Amino acid sequence: MASGHDTANPGATKLATATFPGKDALVKTSNAELGWASDAMAEMLRRLDLRYIALTPGASYRGLHDSLVNYLGNKDPQMIVCLHEEHAVAIAQGYAKVTERPMAVALHSNVGLMHATMAVFNAWCGRAPIFMLGATGPGDAEERRPWIDWIHTSKDQGALIRHYTKWDDEPRSVGATLEAMMRACQISATEPRGPTYVCLDVALQESKLDGPVTFPEVERYKPGLPAAPSADAVEQAARMLVDAKKPLILMGRMSRSEADWQARIELAESLGALVLTDMKTAAAFPTSHPLHAFEPRFRPSPATSAAMKEADVVLSLDWMDLKGQFAQTLGKNTPVTSKVIHCSLDEYLHNGWSMDYFGLPPVDLKILASPDELVRPLTEAVRRLRKTSDKAAPKFPVRDVPALPAPRQEGMMGLKDLALVVREFTQSRTVTMAGFSLGWPSDTVDFKHPLDYVGFDGGGGVGSGPANAIGTALALKDSGRLAMTVVGDGDFAMGGNALWTAAHLQIPVLIVIANNRVYYNDVAHQERMAVVRGRPVENKFVGQQMNDPPVDLVGLARAQGVEGEGPLETAAELAAALLRGEKIVREGRPYVIDARVDVGAPGDGNRGHTAGRRD
Repeated sequence: MASGHDTANPGATKLATATFPGKDALVKTSNAELGWASDAMAEMLRRLDLRYIALTPGASYRGLHDSLVNYLGNKDPQMIVCLHEEHAVAIAQGYAKVTERPMAVALHSNVGLMHATMAVFNAWCGRAPIFMLGATGPGDAEERRPWIDWIHTSKDQGALIRHYTKWDDEPRSVGATLEAMMRACQISATEPRGPTYVCLDVALQESKLDGPVTFPEVERYKPGLPAAPSADAVEQAARMLVDAKKPLILMGRMSRSEADWQARIELAESLGALVLTDMKTAAAFPTSHPLHAFEPRFRPSPATSAAMKEADVVLSLDWMDLKGQFAQTLGKNTPVTSKVIHCSLDEYLHNGWSMDYFGLPPVDLKILASPDELVRPLTEAVRRLRKTSDKAAPKFPVRDVPALPAPRQEGMMGLKDLALVVREFTQSRTVTMAGFSLGWPSDTVDFKHPLDYVGFDGGGGVGSGPANAIGTALALKDSGRLAMTVVGDGDFAMGGNALWTAAHLQIPVLIVIANNRVYYNDVAHQERMAVVRGRPVENKFVGQQMNDPPVDLVGLARAQGVEGEGPLETAAELAAALLRGEKIVREGRPYVIDARVDVGAPGDGNRGHTAGRRD
């Protein structure tokens, strides 16, 4: 891991290493030597090449905190101070979405861990590598201070999150702690990736070292190479796809590597296969490519369903909820007549507590491998069987992208109008979208690069959007890419104080709030209940609105030290605000725009599902 964020994925996009000179600078330079157990833990963090550690300070790891400051000098890792533990983990998830490597997080005892649990679940469902350090104790009751040490000490603290982490430990010596830290990083960064947790005893942290510390050679404990498919599996898959009349590829959870992105294009073109992608996962294929016949969506469209019914061979590359895809496109309980190839490592994470493994799909050829490791040998095998490296003729009608309408210039924007303005803005810029509000009109997206869109939060936890975007922007700082997100007003209202961290460290991110002043997704659910039960549909807004008084969302941002403007109501106002916001972000500061959205806007087929609930 010491060689950088691309260790596990040599083809990954290279990003600059950002630093924040002058922020949280030492008042007095320390010349401390390695003398305390927590110094050894801090040194291990540095050797693991963990560049940042997001945290909300807490007494349970005061020893480690001192070592980060006075032994390491708050550098490698640099502390990313947050106002809430949930934001600390969510920032690390946003960072991992870009880099595909762990960022460190420190959580204060049981209470800090309980604060963070929603974000940990998001990271688990999003398969994001995160290395979390917690603390407890002292384990020896004789060492505990009255009251506070007792309520902040738990037996088996990792049990709080064991159902949605890859691994946890509570080591009891310096040597065991260093090994646990290495193992946690190794496991977190190994596919399928996910969060890990190491709980430190406070008394151990604060103990003096009784002799020299022997640090392990970190280079000998790196994550393993991604799992590759067997030659037999590659050959079987190639024959099935070459013999298919209507091959279809479901591009699911794939890497951020530009080389892998190009390899996926070559595979699709070698088969002439139709390609589908999903808005729940990050950009995996160019959406304007002729073989990408339909826009990516949160849920399948009628056109997608028709194509799925035609397909005679389906190649699933770690597609999220494959059985659900068949149920939604073919019809519930309808037999799947196509041959199915499913390449994924995800089942190695499945357990009996979380249902994020989804339904069990019918599969004719199951390949337990990293999906990007299958793509290149499969392309070679397809070309060998076809006896040509030429592109195959498309097996489905190629995409005919209709011209998009202009946004309405009169009256309050609908979500579609907002999306059209955002598309116009992003088309001429190198932008990474850290997220979109639920119900985003996906016919307005155009992904040309694996970092154009880094995907959904994973677990549907409201409040994650702002912190995820900050983490994404942190990873992209000095890369030349503009970090941007569109969040719902409910998401921002719950998570907006994460922006203090962006203001404090001047992390440049452009945040647009799609503000309809209501938890509209739940309005749709109440409408459904009213129709089913024969009750007044007019009551669907009761208990849903955030409009009396309206929440001053930009005021929340300004309270954290972030510049912003709004509420804006027209497309023209938003277009101008984006230019002003871009200028601020290019100067290295965050900016927030409150864009009002009319839930009843004509032609808005997504019905304004922009605020709050993510289900």
